[in-house]
Parts: sequence; C-alpha cells; structure tokens
Amino acid sequence: MDHYLDRLKNGTLKLHALEKELPVQEAVRVRRAFIERETGVPLPRIGDFTFDPSRAVQRNIENMIGAVQIPLGVAGPLHLRGDHAQGQFWLPLATTEGALVASVNRGCVAITRAGGAVVRLIREGMTRAPAFAARDVAHAVEVVRWVEGNLPRLQEAAAATTSHGRLTGAACYLAGPTVFVRLEFDTKDAMGMNMVTIASEKAAGVIEQETGARLIALSGNMCTDKKPAAINMILGRGKSVVAGIQIPEAVVQGVFKTTGPVLADVNYRKNLLGSARAGSLGFNAHAANIIAALYLACGQDAAHVVEGSSCITTVEQGEGGVYVSVTLPAVQVGTVGGGTGLDTQREALALLGVAGGGDPPGSHARKFAEIVAGGVLAGELSLLGALAAHHLARAHRDLGRGKA
Repeated sequence: MDHYLDRLKNGTLKLHALEKELPVQEAVRVRRAFIERETGVPLPRIGDFTFDPSRAVQRNIENMIGAVQIPLGVAGPLHLRGDHAQGQFWLPLATTEGALVASVNRGCVAITRAGGAVVRLIREGMTRAPAFAARDVAHAVEVVRWVEGNLPRLQEAAAATTSHGRLTGAACYLAGPTVFVRLEFDTKDAMGMNMVTIASEKAAGVIEQETGARLIALSGNMCTDKKPAAINMILGRGKSVVAGIQIPEAVVQGVFKTTGPVLADVNYRKNLLGSARAGSLGFNAHAANIIAALYLACGQDAAHVVEGSSCITTVEQGEGGVYVSVTLPAVQVGTVGGGTGLDTQREALALLGVAGGGDPPGSHARKFAEIVAGGVLAGELSLLGALAAHHLARAHRDLGRGKA
C-alpha cells in the first residue's frame, strides 16, 4: 500500500485513477488510507460496509472511500387501495430524526383501522427543458411553431438513444428571444433523468439544426429539477399522485386523542393559512420527512425531496369523521437504475414488492409512487394529530429526543 500512498502524495497517481491499477475493494481501501494520512482522522467505521463497491464505483460514486450508514426503521402495516399498490405494506424509512418512524407508524395504524387509503397515480412524465437563443422575438416564435409542428421528428431523434424511454410531448415557453422547450418522457420503471438528458440532447440537436436557434444549455431550469417551482406544482413532474381516506371520529379520538373538527382546524390554520402567509410552495405539515426517509432507504435521488415537498394536505369535515388527503404533483421515483441496484437499497425495494423492472414495464415505479403517497398521508395524519392534541413536544421528550 505504501507504494500507492507515496504516488498519491507526490502527484504521480490521481485519486480517481486508483481503480485502473487495483481491484475496486483495494482501491477504496487505499484511497481511504490516503485521506486518513492527509487529515490525521481515522475512518474505520466509514470503511465498514456490506454492499458491493464494484457497482457503486461504476454507477453511483466517484473517489469512494467507504459508506455512511443511516439507521433504518419500519412503519406499518399500511393498508392501501391503489390502482397499482394494493394490500398492506411495511415502509422502510431511513432517518436520523428521532420520533419520525413512530409518528408514521401511528398514521399507518389509523389508516389501516379506517379500511385503507385510496391512492391514485393521475399522470406521469419526466422532463428536461433545453434553452435556445433565437436571433430576436420573431425568430423565437418561429422556433416555437416549428417545435409544435414537428413532435414526430423529435420523437424519432430521442428514440435513437433509448429502447426504454419515449418522448411524449414538447411545450415551449418564451422569455424575449430565449426559447425553453420542456420535453416530457415516459421512462417506465426508471426515474429517468439520465435517460431523458441523453435523449433531450439528441432532440435539441434537431431543433438547433432545423431552426437556426442556438442551444445554450441542455437544462434551462424550466424542467424544473431539484428546485422549488410552481410549474411542477401545476403541470407535474415525474409521477403525480393523490391519496385520501375517510377517518371515522372514533379512530381520530382513539388514535390521535383529539377530534375531527380540531384536526381540520389545525390543518386549515397551519398547512393552508400558515403556508400561504409564508409564501410557501408546499401546503403540508412535513411531507418531506417521509419522502426523504423512503428515498434514502430505497436508493432514490434524495435531492428530489425538493419537488416532493410541494405536497398539498387537506382535511374536510364530514358526517361521522374527516376526509384527509394529500396531493403530490411531483414525485420522482424509479425501481431500476441509480441507487436502486445497491444491495441494501434493493432489499428495501423488495420489501415493498417493487425491486427491479415491473411486468408490464413501468408498473413497479407506478406502484412505488402510490406507496410514497400513502406513506406521506400517514405522516401528515400523525403530525396533525400530535399538534391538535398538543402532544408534539411531549412525544419528543418521551423518546429522549430533547436530550443532548
């Protein structure tokens, strides 16, 4: 090992090149030893992991030195009555936030006692939006009209890059002489960002060649990826999912120790009025908590919690109880590609019955999206219940979360 450490130190060997000279496991070990020597910080636990580093180095990470472990809990069973997710599910939740799993678990209890949540996937489509510079506004309008009249040409170009994804639409937006083309794709069981980026590059080349507009950026931020954006709330991105359930008054009182009218009032004043007054793009209690925990456990791109946090939670009083729902317009999930092939993440997906590609293609990702919506509904119910009963701080104290 000293030979490689000396070469790394004198610059004749680069950190990223270790895998070209050593087996992956050894390359990771040498790189970690170099960082330990350079910083004087021992990293024995970071070097202790169970998944196969070969796949991670090939597809998921550069300059790998080990892995960071996140505690994994389970909540459930959660009874769902979806088009794709039907039955009872145990939710794998990876988090370091104490009380989160317990909270989601309580929501699962209420939903299951009430007969199960209805969940529906209402639309899907992953987007990428290249930005083009036209000569002037007249030329920009010509570009828009060409795109609108030549979708088959763009579909043909995109299809040459993938056998799995399919370009389904192209919408144009102007800002002076700048043209944004929001391309939308069906990506089957993949979350699909790599797929649509490569396909969009091919389609953008056709637009550039045929219109004379100059491609400025393959992503022009009208996608919109990993940033809060009204366009994703309105049009959706990835999977758009809704979930709802009628909770009888007896269940509200038995599980949450409050009443339906109080639950509805908390939601109205907190999630709706409070969010509106703050100018928030999300109208929910803590949807991001559940989305992040599921994404981390199941090998998803954790940054997409940004779009997921645009959830809208509603609580409506009715005869004998309350109807609670969540609307998630932008859930980006996949069951193949990305981090889903790592050993531990694949096991978490298998726990949900969605590991790998579905039959027919796309069915596993749709099922997973409905499960995410059901999990968010459970989390929203529980936190609203804790706030309504003034139990939030007590729960954290009882679980030792307030101690240093």
